[in-house]
Amino acid sequence: MSKGNIFVEQRGVRQFAVVKPGAQRASAILPTQAEAIERAKQISPNTRPDVERVRHTSVGKPDQWRRG
Repeated sequence: MSKGNIFVEQRGVRQFAVVKPGAQRASAILPTQAEAIERAKQISPNTRPDVERVRHTSVGKPDQWRRG
């Protein structure tokens, strides 16, 4: 995760927040992770968002980050 980047993180059930580093509140709250990733790309078009992993996969587990 880089300091100048933007993050997509899960907030409760079916809520995904788009957050800038150091922000007091989310820039957007959306119902799907895909919509949140797209919004993050609109807000910060020159960077790829860091996305919180929300499920277990063969290559990772929740509470890890991946590039969106």
